Amino acid sequence: MKRFIYPLIAALVIALDQFTKYLVRASMQPGDRIPVIGDWMSIYYVQNTGTAFSMFSGNQFVTVFLTSALIIFCIGFIIKEARDGKMLVPLLFTFVAAGGISNMIDRLTLGFATDMISCGSFAVFNVADIGVTCGCILAMIALIIMYKDEEKEA
Repeated sequence: MKRFIYPLIAALVIALDQFTKYLVRASMQPGDRIPVIGDWMSIYYVQNTGTAFSMFSGNQFVTVFLTSALIIFCIGFIIKEARDGKMLVPLLFTFVAAGGISNMIDRLTLGFATDMISCGSFAVFNVADIGVTCGCILAMIALIIMYKDEEKEA
């Protein structure tokens, strides 16, 4: 069962992300904004042709290449670490890979990633971006703690 947990979690993240993006595209036009918490949080439909924080906007080759490299690295890391019996870091990298895959689906089928969550003056993002960001941050913290513990043992 352990080996099926990673694809299952990835499928759930991708499905949730694609569903929320579909809802936004089906009910809003680019630039439409629906307030959720006053002016601070809103559903704001943006078509992002770049990567994180709209870097490399309009350059689909770079965005597809960078995302593909990230996905391949994550999947390789997940497989290696899972074979070594580790679960936490592969789980966190599953969120990163799933977010990358879901945004890649958008880029390849639509030419852009659908972003819709806006908080204050921060970037507009989507569920996949949340998976990538939280997965990366938590994986870094976990790796730092794990390696710190290994240094103490050595």
